[in-house]
Amino acid sequence: MKQVKVSQRTRAIAGGALVAALALGGFGAYAASAAPAPALAQAPAAQADAKTDAKNKNLTQSTHLSIDAATKAAQTALDAAKKENQRVTVAVVDRNGNTIVTLRGDGAGPQSYDAAQRKAYTAVSWNAPTSVLAGRLAQTPTLKDIPGTLFLGGGAPVTAKNAPIAGIGVAGAPSGDLDEKFAQAGVAALNK
Repeated sequence: MKQVKVSQRTRAIAGGALVAALALGGFGAYAASAAPAPALAQAPAAQADAKTDAKNKNLTQSTHLSIDAATKAAQTALDAAKKENQRVTVAVVDRNGNTIVTLRGDGAGPQSYDAAQRKAYTAVSWNAPTSVLAGRLAQTPTLKDIPGTLFLGGGAPVTAKNAPIAGIGVAGAPSGDLDEKFAQAGVAALNK
């Protein structure tokens, strides 16, 4: 049998790899032992917290559109635009301005994606159609400086019990009036 001579460098690399493997194994064992008790053991405490929170006057509840409802509204708006040969993008945002769904129609311009989201955000933020809000710029021109907003026709709020819960924005048609007409079609779809 032939004896192979191993260099000192090879021994150092192999030794380092062994030390690293042992350290990671030890860390894994430590992490496993430090894991919290199973969820079943914590369930009674969590249930008690939920009951307490339901009675907490410092908490509020809000209404949100489901993904299905948001998609239905966006698709209805997109279909309304398509019937009039308009290439648009439709965005639906929640009460906090977070995008729920965006549908970009075939041939919609690249600027329409951002504009639709900003119109939806603007409509839900002020609970008013963006065409109405655009008229307010004459009295308060600094409104346009608020980040994420766009004061052009094409945004419509969605309300529940007279409170804004979402916004629908449409962008890409040649006028804000058309964009807003399509956004309103999306809002109407939610009332069916």
